[in-house]
Order: sequence, then structure tokens, then C-alpha cells
Amino acid sequence: MRKLGVKLDENLGKSHAKFLRSAGYCTKRVHEQGLSGQSDEEVWSKVCKEHLLFITLDTDFADVRKYPPGSHAGIVMLRPRSHGSRAVLEVLKRLLAHSALEDLRGCLVIADEYRVRVRRPVNLSE
Repeated sequence: MRKLGVKLDENLGKSHAKFLRSAGYCTKRVHEQGLSGQSDEEVWSKVCKEHLLFITLDTDFADVRKYPPGSHAGIVMLRPRSHGSRAVLEVLKRLLAHSALEDLRGCLVIADEYRVRVRRPVNLSE
């Protein structure tokens, strides 16, 4: 099975991309694509056009009214105790120990050092 493509927001670095690539994920960074400093809307538009799972520290992307589960490839919001590279990496490792990113397609995920919360798309046909 082909791994899900991932886009890392500008608040995630090279070490985070390297970790995800070593786990087999095709990973692009906002910074590498010249999108640093762009508005959330511009970054989000690019993420959606590329159909990528988006990983960020930006709490604005946790708004389910603006980004409802099922309307995108997935949003993972990391909530480490600090925004230091090592703390973020630990939360990423915990996330991958919990779930394959493919299983989070279309979901809103909030992950911290202690738990991973997943809000899945609502299936209205049930």
C-alpha cells in the first residue's frame, strides 16, 4: 500500500521531515516550497490541491467548523509541552506508535505526550 503524503507546516523542521521520511512517508515542508510566512489560507489551499495530510502546531487548524473532518485529507495538530524540536519529535513518535497516518485520512487529530484524540468524519448515511 502506498503511504499517505504529508505536508509539514512551517513550525516543523528538517528533523521532523527526516523522521517521517524514514517511516516511509513522502513528506514536504512548507518552508521547502517557499510558503513560509504565507497566510493560513494560502498554505491550506496548497495542502488541499496536493491532497496531503497536514501536520501543524497551529491551533487555528483545529477549528472543526472551518476544517470539518472529511472535507480534507487530514489535519494533525501536535500539542507538545514545548515547541522545541525534541518535544515535537517525541509527540510525532507517539502518534506513529498509535496509528499509521493512512488510518487518519480525513480526520482531525490532536496529539500530545499522553494521548491521541481522533475526530473522524461523520457518516450521514448510517
